[in-house]
Amino acid sequence: MTAPSSPPVLHIAAALIEDAEGRLLLVRKRGTAAFMQAGGKLEPGESPADALAREITEELGQPPTRLSPLGEFSAEAANEPGHVLRAHLFRAEVAGPLHAAAEIAELRWVTPAEALALPLAPLTREQVLPRVAGLAEA
Repeated sequence: MTAPSSPPVLHIAAALIEDAEGRLLLVRKRGTAAFMQAGGKLEPGESPADALAREITEELGQPPTRLSPLGEFSAEAANEPGHVLRAHLFRAEVAGPLHAAAEIAELRWVTPAEALALPLAPLTREQVLPRVAGLAEA
């Protein structure tokens, strides 16, 4: 009898980006329904911070001015069935106007309550939103 195999793990870096009003930036990739944090997969040999800086610049049109690590979290992958994410989450600060670029179809600035009305990626729903209030208090 063989042991059940573990699902493949995707290593990503993701950004918690807030504006001055405390709204969160969520993105939706082209051809998908779920909203999530900006970010993406780490390239071989790339640090999580370097990967996130590259992804933010590609996806939002501006490099981050500051990245602060918030920890590592796991969740089911939203767009790759049968995969699990190992996500390095950072609070990111980005200056200048942001726009959807690369594979991003849509950007939305939402309050945590507004976010709950959207189709959300598991990482956003299960890990990010529950921490937003705690981060605001820190």
